[in-house]
Amino acid sequence: MRHDRGVRFRPISPERLVEELADRVAGSSPPDERVRVAVDGPRGAGELADALVDPLRVRGRAVLRVSAGDFLRAASLRFERGRTDPDARLDGWLDVGALRREVLDPLRPGGSGEVLPALWDAARDRAYRLPRTVLPAGGVLLLDGDLLLGRGLDVDLAVHLHLSPAGLERRLPEEERWTLPAYRRYAREVDPVRTADVVVRMDHPDHPAVRGLDR
Repeated sequence: MRHDRGVRFRPISPERLVEELADRVAGSSPPDERVRVAVDGPRGAGELADALVDPLRVRGRAVLRVSAGDFLRAASLRFERGRTDPDARLDGWLDVGALRREVLDPLRPGGSGEVLPALWDAARDRAYRLPRTVLPAGGVLLLDGDLLLGRGLDVDLAVHLHLSPAGLERRLPEEERWTLPAYRRYAREVDPVRTADVVVRMDHPDHPAVRGLDR
């Protein structure tokens, strides 16, 4: 991941953000190479990843959507320290090894391209047992989730949707406010605003601002 030093945030419409980001992804590699994109953020990551699917297909790229929420560990492991432990939320919920093995590694140059699109149904606490999907050469993986960066996940482009502390407190529902210390640790230890390739300020979702996309 690369940080664009010295580039300021600029206002952008949600629609223009999708188009410029699709241009960035589609133009980031030769047409016969796969691109692995992580869209990271506490709110809106899945929606942005979904919005990129059709624009990327129009640009000639096959697309595979995967959600990190389908690669959580079993409940017995996630809730070993209780259901509302913020440190466990940051460090122990995501099955990082499975996400690497089943999704990211097969999409490396020379990889098989065979991806398991979902592993674990967290709501039912059981495996999905889905067949593998082949992402052809030139395809794009769109992986959404939160607290994704700083875990050694091998992606080609990292997009972080940033909320200020006040914005995060405002937008988190009451039942999720116990996660606030996890997000504070993430900001302090990983600093996704510094490490992501593209950063989008999302305190006001209808009026975002972006850094890392050339005009």
